[in-house]
Amino acid sequence: MKNNYSPDILNCLANLSSDEVFTSPELANRMLDLLPQELFRSPKTRFLDPCSKSGVFLREIAKRLLAGLEEQMPDLQDRIDHVMTKQVFGIACTDLTAEMSRRTLYCSKQANGEYSVSTAFRDGQGNLLYDRCQHTWNAQGRCEYCGASKGEYLRTDSRETYAYPFIHKTIKEIFKKDMQFDVIIGNPPYQMSDGGGGSTDAAMPIYNKFVEQSLKLTPIYLIMIIPSKWMVGGRNLSKFRDNMIYDSHIRILYDFEDASQCFAGTHIDGGVCYFMWDRSYSGKVNYTFKSNSGEITTSLRKLNNTFFDYIIRDGRIISILDKIGTVAKFKNIVSSTKPYGIRGSLFNEPDRYPELQLCEQYENGKIKIYGVKGLKGGARRQIGYVNPNAIPEGKDTIEKYKIFFTTSYSTNATIPPASIDGNKGEICTETFLMIGPFNTREERDYCKTYMQTSFFLFLLYHGHGTVRVSKDVFGLIPLVDFSHPWTDEMLYKKYGLTEDEIAFIESMIRPME
Repeated sequence: MKNNYSPDILNCLANLSSDEVFTSPELANRMLDLLPQELFRSPKTRFLDPCSKSGVFLREIAKRLLAGLEEQMPDLQDRIDHVMTKQVFGIACTDLTAEMSRRTLYCSKQANGEYSVSTAFRDGQGNLLYDRCQHTWNAQGRCEYCGASKGEYLRTDSRETYAYPFIHKTIKEIFKKDMQFDVIIGNPPYQMSDGGGGSTDAAMPIYNKFVEQSLKLTPIYLIMIIPSKWMVGGRNLSKFRDNMIYDSHIRILYDFEDASQCFAGTHIDGGVCYFMWDRSYSGKVNYTFKSNSGEITTSLRKLNNTFFDYIIRDGRIISILDKIGTVAKFKNIVSSTKPYGIRGSLFNEPDRYPELQLCEQYENGKIKIYGVKGLKGGARRQIGYVNPNAIPEGKDTIEKYKIFFTTSYSTNATIPPASIDGNKGEICTETFLMIGPFNTREERDYCKTYMQTSFFLFLLYHGHGTVRVSKDVFGLIPLVDFSHPWTDEMLYKKYGLTEDEIAFIESMIRPME
């Protein structure tokens, strides 16, 4: 029997990177299904993908429009020409993705080419444009529009991937006329290199810029799929997060703790989400969360809460938080980044910090410092000794007991890497946070018993949505008395947890040795 199966090439594309992932046709259609379907039966609805990579959104939109307008426009060629010239528009991320998207939408890399499905275009770009543009550098060496680093931009050979037209130019500049779009939909680039490469460097998010720029165009509907890390942290995302949390026009939000549930074979720390913003809607969000283990919960809720500065993604923990109540939080004894004002690059580049006089062996008068040596996957914990007189910050904690806690580990890890017992006369680089300080060794050790409970680790896991760890990820955890050691049984009794709540905690956190 002859096999007539013909795979969709858009299901076979390899991602450019974990920051520029291609959207499958299936996912694109799940997102399009959120829209009122009568939009595809109107010859006036205008769609824009402002960050087209493969052209999948535009193709699937065009297919729906061609079906929805068949009765109004019986002639297929007239219908194709109308949809392609009047209703479907795209702005590509690069020259390469512009050509790829045109092949997907027009079946030709030139809109007016011999094999183009449309006969109405007179130029090669059609309505799927890429306009190479330049950054605008400020006095700090950052682009005023996207925040790119001038130093990094000048070092790379792939400059066009950084100056995305949609966030550097106006719609009028790109399309040569003012335009209004009813629906904006897309999968924007997620982040861009910020230079350096050391273990303390964090890439600059860029997806928020695409969302913000889209909202400035006041569409009727906006649908985008972006990393979920904005909900629970992320570099320079505080303002964006606040705007999203209190935006009553967000009608629907699907949140996936495991990004591979949307992008097969792709890991994105914190997962991904897609949402629909509806200009005419004002109210609570229809929020669906799918956990790593596949459990799905749906609720009509607000994104803000009384427990945490971030979004509580998994609503199943609300009953536990209710029982904890409004109490002092563990984050109150966690330092900000750089607890002693010493950069994480100390062990890799000691010559940059001559005043610290770093050495590997103890010398009279110096104090012990913990850090890491090596880059990224090859980084290892390191011990050295520095001049105490050159320590810029945190001097009042040096002669006390403390705990040093890593500032980076996978969001999939329910148990973080082992912490370090900090004794008197010991400090750390910004690779660690400082927990404490404690006046006695016993207080520190009793705090560690608390940090090793499933109760503590469960709440830490739900506050930790990005690779980077700050004091805020401890914001769900209550601060307790450290005059005695703690066990889970004591904590379950203290907060009156039910058997189901205890089972939920212990299903996620395996007991520590």
